[in-house]
Amino acid sequence: MTNSADLIEATAGIGRLRAAWTIAHAPVDGVPRWARIAAYSIPFVVLPSGFWRIANVVFGDGEKAGMGQVPDWLPGWAYVILLSIVAELLAFTAVGLIAAWGEVFPRWVPVLGGRTVPTLAAVIPAALGATVLTMLWTVIGVVIQIAGIKLGGDPLPHDFPGNAGGWSAFIFYLAYAPLVLWGPLLGIVTVAYWRRRHHAQSDIDET
Repeated sequence: MTNSADLIEATAGIGRLRAAWTIAHAPVDGVPRWARIAAYSIPFVVLPSGFWRIANVVFGDGEKAGMGQVPDWLPGWAYVILLSIVAELLAFTAVGLIAAWGEVFPRWVPVLGGRTVPTLAAVIPAALGATVLTMLWTVIGVVIQIAGIKLGGDPLPHDFPGNAGGWSAFIFYLAYAPLVLWGPLLGIVTVAYWRRRHHAQSDIDET
């Protein structure tokens, strides 16, 4: 009996996860196919760089995996893993621009649950994010790699992953190259979101 109860509970848990996954990803009516593809692509664009950072923690010198200025109290491995998780969560918010939870706050959100998301409350942060990400990865990141210098004009350090040569450098660039698409893809999805919400509001005003 215990095994049967455990099996039923496990099956129910899987069912709840599938339902939550569907709700989080299912596009609302009126989302064009190109916007769906762009939104679904963004988490996968960010994922390889996260895998690369975590792999450096596990198999390589994780303390130098793009650490930058990190407080002494925060272990290097924790910073790298936390950075990768936060980046992926931020990337996933793009899916909200095509899903129902991007138009109506989920019920579990305190105070706001069940209320309509103001269009500009989603568009402004998304547009700013797209602009910053495009400048950071698509423009500045590419220029830095081509010129081989930092923003301040100093040469890239000798231990910069791209200077390793061979397969190490190839894998590094393979993992980080997709990030040049993050900003432009987010911009495309943001425009589609604004147009859909704007047209929907216009239709309501005309009735």
